[in-house]
Amino acid sequence: MALSPHHAPRDTQFIGQSGAFLDAVERASRAAPLRRPVLVIGERGTGKELIAERLHRLSSRWDEPLVTLNCAAMPETLIEAELFGHEAGAFTGATRARAGRFEEADRGTLFLDELGTLSMGAQERLLRAVEYGEVTRIGASRPLRVDVRIVAATNEDLPRMAREGRFRADLLDRLSFEVITLPPLRAREGDIAVLAEYFGRRMASEMGWDRWPGFSGAAAAALEKYHWPGNVRELRNVIERAVYRSDSPEMPIAEITFDPFDSPWKPTQSLRAADHEAAPAPVMAGDLAGVSDLRGAVDAHEKAIVEAALARHRYNQRQTAKALGLTYDQLRHTMRKHHLL
Repeated sequence: MALSPHHAPRDTQFIGQSGAFLDAVERASRAAPLRRPVLVIGERGTGKELIAERLHRLSSRWDEPLVTLNCAAMPETLIEAELFGHEAGAFTGATRARAGRFEEADRGTLFLDELGTLSMGAQERLLRAVEYGEVTRIGASRPLRVDVRIVAATNEDLPRMAREGRFRADLLDRLSFEVITLPPLRAREGDIAVLAEYFGRRMASEMGWDRWPGFSGAAAAALEKYHWPGNVRELRNVIERAVYRSDSPEMPIAEITFDPFDSPWKPTQSLRAADHEAAPAPVMAGDLAGVSDLRGAVDAHEKAIVEAALARHRYNQRQTAKALGLTYDQLRHTMRKHHLL
C-alpha cells in the first residue's frame, strides 16, 4: 500500500472477540468497497484510526495514498490551508505553493480525525469538496478536481451539535452514509484478557524474553475491574509498562500501574479487591467495653478504612487521598505506617 507522508497508524492489529467489537469490524468490512463517506464514532483510544485503515485496505483504493489529518491538532487559521492547499503569496509566510491533504489523497482515502473541531468556514469548504469533488487552493482562482474517499471520526455528538447550530447539518448528512460506532473497552466483554495477553506477549518478545509468564490471578482480576477511560490505547500502555517493570520472566506479572505517576499497585491489595473482601465494620460505641488496646483498635480501623478506599478507587492514590480528605503525602504516610506500600 502506498502511504503518504501523513500515513496511517503503524499498529493495525484488530484483537477482540466480543459481539459489539466484531459487529463494528464487520460493518467496516461491508462499507469498505464503496466510495461513500463513512463516519466513525468512538471514545479516544477505541481504534478509530484502525477502522479507517481497514476501510482503505479493503477498498479498490488500497494501493493509493491513505492520508490522515487530526483536525484538532491544527490552528483554526491554518486548517483550511492544510486541507485545501495554498498558492504562493496567499497569506503571510506562504512563500511557495503547497498542495493540501485533498490533493495528496487524490484517488485514495482521506481520514479526518476529530471532525467536530472544524470551524464553520472549514465545514462549508469541506461540504463543497465532498459534494462536487472540487477543491480550491487558498489564493487560487480555479478549482481542482479530486477523487477522494472521506472517512471522518469524532467522539463528539454531531447530531446534537447540528441541532445547536455548531455543525452543518448538510455536511453531517453527506458524511454519514454509514456510521460505525466503536464500543468502549469496558463494554467489550471478554476482550480485556485477550488484549492484555496479546500486548503482554508482544512486549515480552521485544524485551527478549524466551517465555511468556502470564498474569497472576490478582493482576488479571484488577485488569478486569478497572474502568479503562483511555480504552485500548491505555490498556496497551499499562500492560507494556507492567512487563517492562517486571523483575523476571520466570514469575507471572503481578504488579500493575494504572497511573504512571503513581506507585505500583500491590498484589496483596488487589487480591482483596479481586476476592471482594469486606472491610471490617467500624467499632460502635456499644463495642468499646471490649476494647483493651485503644491504639491498636484505632490503627486497625484506620488501616481498614484506607484499604477499602483504595479498593473503591482502584488503587489510584491521588483519588483515594481526595476522597478521604487527605493530601497525597498524608495518604502515603498512612499507607507506609500500615505497611501498604
